[in-house]
Amino acid sequence: MAFQINDGCVMCGACAGACPVGAISEGDGKYEIDASACISCGACAGTCPTGVISEE
Repeated sequence: MAFQINDGCVMCGACAGACPVGAISEGDGKYEIDASACISCGACAGTCPTGVISEE
């Protein structure tokens, strides 16, 4: 199951740097995870300082 970034994203970019497959990109007002590329490793959730990344 892919991860998703909720509206509390502060656009710090920590998650994008942590993603081993490059599934996270800057979106409109928050970072976004490409569900088809996400390998559900959870690396992004572990680096998010605001805790807004969770499994779908």
